[in-house]
Amino acid sequence: FESRVEKYGSTVVRINVPPGPFMARDPRVVAVLDAKSFPVLFDVDKVEKKNLFTGTYMPSTSLTGGFRVCSYLDPSEPTHTKVKQLLFSLLASRKDAFIPAFRSHFSSLLATVESQLVLSKKSNFNTLNDATSFEFIGDAYFGVLPSASDLGTTGLTKAAKWLIFQLHPLVTLGLPMILEEPLLHTVHLPPILVSGDYKALYKYFYAAATKALDTAEGLGLKRDEACHNLLFATVFNSYGGLKVLLPGILARIAGAGEKFHQKLVAEIRAAVADAGGKVTIEALEKMELTKSAVWEALRLDPPVKFQYGRAKADMNIESHDAVFAVKKGEMLFGYQPCATRDPRVFGSTAREFVGDRFVGEEGRKLLQYVYWSNGRETESPSVDNKQCPGKNLVVLVGRLLVVELFLRYDTFTADVGVDLLGTKVEFTGVT
Repeated sequence: FESRVEKYGSTVVRINVPPGPFMARDPRVVAVLDAKSFPVLFDVDKVEKKNLFTGTYMPSTSLTGGFRVCSYLDPSEPTHTKVKQLLFSLLASRKDAFIPAFRSHFSSLLATVESQLVLSKKSNFNTLNDATSFEFIGDAYFGVLPSASDLGTTGLTKAAKWLIFQLHPLVTLGLPMILEEPLLHTVHLPPILVSGDYKALYKYFYAAATKALDTAEGLGLKRDEACHNLLFATVFNSYGGLKVLLPGILARIAGAGEKFHQKLVAEIRAAVADAGGKVTIEALEKMELTKSAVWEALRLDPPVKFQYGRAKADMNIESHDAVFAVKKGEMLFGYQPCATRDPRVFGSTAREFVGDRFVGEEGRKLLQYVYWSNGRETESPSVDNKQCPGKNLVVLVGRLLVVELFLRYDTFTADVGVDLLGTKVEFTGVT
C-alpha cells in the first residue's frame, strides 16, 4: 500500500485486493490510506456494510448455521439492531465477571511462563494465550469453562479450524505458491469438512448461554439464530481478536524497555495499593500511562487491519491534499495501519511506540485518530453503527494484561517475530 501511495503521490488509490475472481465477484477497490480519508468507512449514511465484513468475498452461511450473522449485517437491517442489543446486554450482565476471570486465567498463564523459563529458558506466549483466551472468554461471558463442557480440550482446535475456513482467502501459510494458490486462494474450502467441529461448538454455546438466549427471545430473535450469532461474536470476534491483540500489546511493551517498565510498575502498584490491594475499575481508570500504552499498541497494531464499505451514492472523499470522486456502488477499502500511522497526525514518531502518547489533555486529543474498533476511540458503539460492541471490554482486557504483568514483575524480556495472524512473542526472562 505504501509503495502505491509513493508511486501515485496520493493516499487514495484504486487497486485490486485479494482474493481473485473465483471467490470475489469484483476485486477492485478504492483504497483510503490516510487518517483524513479513512473515517468515511465508519459513516453508515454514506457507505453500506452489508456482507462486507471480510471484504470482497463472503464466506458461506453454511459456516454460520445458514444465517448472515451480525458482522455481515448493515445497521439498516432490523436483525442487526436485535443482535447488537443482545451483545450489549450480555456484556452488561457479565460486567462483574471480567476482572476476576481475567486475573484467574492469566495469573495461571504467567505461572506456566515461569516454569517454562526455568526448564527451557523461553516460553511461547502465543500458544499459552490461545488456550487461556479461549477458556477466559467462555468463563467471562457465560460462566462455563469450555474445557468443563463436552468440548473438553478439543474446543480450541475446533475453533481454529472454523476460523481458517472463513479467512483462508486472505491468509498466507508460507507454503510454495504452487500449493497455496490453488488450495487457499482459488475456491472456498468445503464447509462440510468443518461441520462436525461447528456442531460441537454450537452445542456448547446452546447449553452455556441459556440466560443470553432467553434475553434474545425477549428481543424478538429466534433461539437458534441468536446462538449462531453468540458463537460468531465469541469465537470469531472475541477469541479471534484476543489471539492477535494480546501478543501485539505484549510485544510493544517488551520493546519499550526497562525504564518504561519502571514507570508502569510505579503507576500500577500505587493505584492498586490505593484500592486496598485490589484491581478495580476505579484503580484501572487512574492508570493513565497504562491506558495510553494499550491505546498506542492498538494504534500501531490493530487486531483487524482491513475495513470495507460500499458507496451508497456518488460522493467526494477528502484526503489531506485532494478530493476524490467515488461512484455509487464502488467498494471502499481501508488498510488501517496506514491511517493510524499517518505522519500528518502523529508526526515524526508516527511509526514508533510512544507509550505516553495519549497522556494528558493534548495526548487525549489524538484519540480521535485511533480507529481499531471500526470507529473513533472517542466514539461509542451503538445499534446504529458498526463499531465493535466489545470496544470498551477490549481496552479493559489489554490494560488488565499490562497490570497483571507489572504486579508480578519489575521487568521482562521477550523475542518478537511474525505469526500467521500477527505478532509472535516468546518470553526470554522475567524479573
